[in-house]
Amino acid sequence: MKALAEASGVVARPPEEVFERLRLRLAGGAHAMRLEADRARGFVAVQGGWWYRGEYRVTADPGGARVEHQVVNAASWGRWGVPLANRFFIGFRGRVAIGFGRLLAELGTPE
Repeated sequence: MKALAEASGVVARPPEEVFERLRLRLAGGAHAMRLEADRARGFVAVQGGWWYRGEYRVTADPGGARVEHQVVNAASWGRWGVPLANRFFIGFRGRVAIGFGRLLAELGTPE
């Protein structure tokens, strides 16, 4: 699967807490998505629609928890049409970075 966008950052909280908050947030999203979670590996993925797959990895970092995010094209058919349907992803990386920054802030906010 080809990565279309990537982002990473650190949240000043324990990795286990960040992982669980991320998992819960992704499970309660506005769009119907399939959730895959592996707590032992710190891995969470959501996949929905025709092509979208968002993968997250949470690992220990001296500052708390490092969160890495990748958006990949998971289309099993019509892969060639994904860029067309998404206007060749113009501005997509920037929008992903902004959304990811908001997610990190949310994950770092006390409950």
